[in-house]
Amino acid sequence: MRNARGGNNPDVVKVALDCEAFGAEGITVHPRPDERHIRRSDVYELRPLLTTEFNIEGYPAPEFVDLVLKVKPHQVTLVPDAPDQITSNAGWDTKTNLSFLTELMDTFGQAGIRTSIFVGTDKEMIEYAAKAGADRVELYTEPYASAYVGSPEVAVRPEKIDAILGEQKVTGVQLSGGDVVELAGVFVALGVAGSTALARKIGAAVENDRIVTDEKMQTTVPGLYAAGDCTGGLLQVAKAVYEGALAGTEAAKALRKG
Repeated sequence: MRNARGGNNPDVVKVALDCEAFGAEGITVHPRPDERHIRRSDVYELRPLLTTEFNIEGYPAPEFVDLVLKVKPHQVTLVPDAPDQITSNAGWDTKTNLSFLTELMDTFGQAGIRTSIFVGTDKEMIEYAAKAGADRVELYTEPYASAYVGSPEVAVRPEKIDAILGEQKVTGVQLSGGDVVELAGVFVALGVAGSTALARKIGAAVENDRIVTDEKMQTTVPGLYAAGDCTGGLLQVAKAVYEGALAGTEAAKALRKG
């Protein structure tokens, strides 16, 4: 809001200090490359004023690494976001990026900065975060949050669903461990899994198995648009319909321009 309007309202520094006064035990900032939220100048201004734990979160591009090493917060949290990504919608593939992340953990560790890696809840990804040398992990919990709406009990269970129970209506599900969870209904997702194979062949950028797009759904290849599951985020029909309509509209505009 401040960056869109100009000026200094709301005052980020005042808000952060108010949060501490209200009992917050730490402040986290995420300075993105386009500075649409927190500006780099905010980070420098906050550092000497905060009395609680200071955590800087972001993608480890060279300029981000340089900022963190200069400011020396208590903790740095690395996320795999593309520069133009609206928000974090997946954790690191720590196995594939083990060498890259290990080097970063060493760099920040030698500077006395505690490290954290943003990961999904897959056990292997967490194990490889530890192998990279991370002191902590931050968990990506959107799948849990989405499942919680349907059934809080199922959302926290690690087992897979073996069978849907009931004759005239759904009465529950049987999990792979043998337990039965009673339910009033089940949300069923139908469709084809998103694929990035074609985009890769054409030369579009793909990160963490999702096609990179801008706010108009255009890929890194001019004139090529993508929408739906292949772009990541919520795997829902409403999202796919919206993105498809936006991509189609923008593609039509591009064609009219010649």
